Amino acid sequence: MGEVWQKSREGRITGRIGPLKESFLEEAQKRLDALTKPLGSLGRLEEFARQLVAITEKSMPVLDRKVVFTFAGDHGVTAEGVSAYPKEVTPQMVFNFLNGGAGINVLARHAGAEVVVVDIGVDYAFEETPGLLIRKVMKGTANMRREPAMTRSQAEQSLEVGADLASAYAKKGYHLFGTGDMGIGNTTPSSAIAAVLTGTPVSEVTGRGTGITDASLAQKIAVIEESLRLHRPDPADPLDVLAKVGGTEIGGIAGLILGAAALRIPVVIDGLISTAGALIAFSLEPCVKDYMFAAHTSVERGHRVMLDHMGLRPILDLDLRLGEGTGAALAMLIIEAGLKIYREMATFAEAGVSGEIPG
Repeated sequence: MGEVWQKSREGRITGRIGPLKESFLEEAQKRLDALTKPLGSLGRLEEFARQLVAITEKSMPVLDRKVVFTFAGDHGVTAEGVSAYPKEVTPQMVFNFLNGGAGINVLARHAGAEVVVVDIGVDYAFEETPGLLIRKVMKGTANMRREPAMTRSQAEQSLEVGADLASAYAKKGYHLFGTGDMGIGNTTPSSAIAAVLTGTPVSEVTGRGTGITDASLAQKIAVIEESLRLHRPDPADPLDVLAKVGGTEIGGIAGLILGAAALRIPVVIDGLISTAGALIAFSLEPCVKDYMFAAHTSVERGHRVMLDHMGLRPILDLDLRLGEGTGAALAMLIIEAGLKIYREMATFAEAGVSGEIPG
């Protein structure tokens, strides 16, 4: 566990995160079993409703205000040829988000969620713009093949950015958070984190990201392996892993998840990069898994490995690999459907329908 992070914020964040209370799960199950349907017939929709009741500790939770945070940051490791796109695409895509033209904008509108773009580490000087929060920790990470991606202090700061956003948006009345990312090259640090924290060989958690060639994939795997040999990140110290081979957006996502769990707000995590952030959060406080919904399983090889390590079952399987929070926005619709069933479906007593024959 990160010693400085623990000393500075445990009382306010990780110290406030515990397992879900069985009494709320039982209360939710009792209502679900009284609804006009055979027991358990709505499958995982019922699971989502139970989890929401237990997370919020409210008999009738609401999800009327939803937000997807798209954390953006650059990566020095792009100098090693690990991506099909140049790093200039990161700020260009941020402008696309702000203009409402990206995939996350379309799917968030469909889900009735807002999009908040967070510049946590882009190598570009943005001006203050509606929809953009400038919380820059650094102007892109260092090239992890040559030196640590961040200092430990910068890794801690990235966590604090996310945790502070969770607190701010909870106070604004938001009830469901989604995570997203933008950062050319960020599947490389995400795969490195997956390898270290799950103990899986690099070749088994590293995919093609933006669609690189076979030769570039081999180069990407080699870069990650060399980085791990050089820096020897400690799997028992998640902040050490984040600092040495991670990214600011990954840290921001981890902090958001921890902050949300401390405030009893459910979080929908997106694909590979968001799940790397979730894995950092989980490694700092394992109980955080109870407050997360895994939106989907992507085609990136390391994604399923990390989900399995945390014991999270994805909601969707649509061969997605875009990031941005697109999978999270889609999954919000399914999660909300489960809550609507729980809140709006009639009970047998209310509908005057005969229940199951005893026997």
